[in-house]
Amino acid sequence: MPGRMIHDRGPWWRRWFVTPVVNQLTQGSSPEKLAWTIALGIVLGVFPIMGSTSLVCLGLGWMLKLNQPILHIFKSAVYPLHLALILVFIRLGERLHGVPLISFSIPELLAKFNADPLQFARDFGMAAWHGVTAWLLIAPVAAFLIKISVLPVLLRLAGSLDRSREVTS
Repeated sequence: MPGRMIHDRGPWWRRWFVTPVVNQLTQGSSPEKLAWTIALGIVLGVFPIMGSTSLVCLGLGWMLKLNQPILHIFKSAVYPLHLALILVFIRLGERLHGVPLISFSIPELLAKFNADPLQFARDFGMAAWHGVTAWLLIAPVAAFLIKISVLPVLLRLAGSLDRSREVTS
C-alpha cells in the first residue's frame, strides 16, 4: 500500500532532492528504477547542446517510462556542470574526429557570425556534433557508474522506510 506524501521544511537540498525521492519510494517506485532515473537525469543533464536537455530528458524519460519529476530534478541539479562540460565535450569530440580545434573567443565568434552567418552555423553545427559524439561515448559508462553508486543508498533508504512503516502499523 503506498505511503503518504512527505512535506519537508528542512534545508533546501533535503527539500529538493531527498524528499521527492522518499516520496517516490513511499508511493511504490522501485529503488532500481529510481537509481536509473537519477543516473539518466544527471547524464542527460550534461548533454552538450545548450537548451536541449529538457527536451532530451522529456523524450527519453517518456520512452523509458521514467519518473519525469525526479529526472528533471537531477537534470537541473547538474546545470553548472552542464555549462562547464560543453566545451570539454566539444574539444574531446574534435580530437576524436581529428579536426582542427575551433576558436571560442567571443570577439572572433561575433566577427565570424557577422561575416557569414550560414558558415558560422555550419562550423558550430559540426562543433555541436563533435560534442555529442564524445558525450555518446561517455554517457553510457557514466550512467552505469552513477546508477551503481546511487542504488545502495536507495536500497538502504527503502529498507528504512519499510521498517518505519512496520513500526507505525
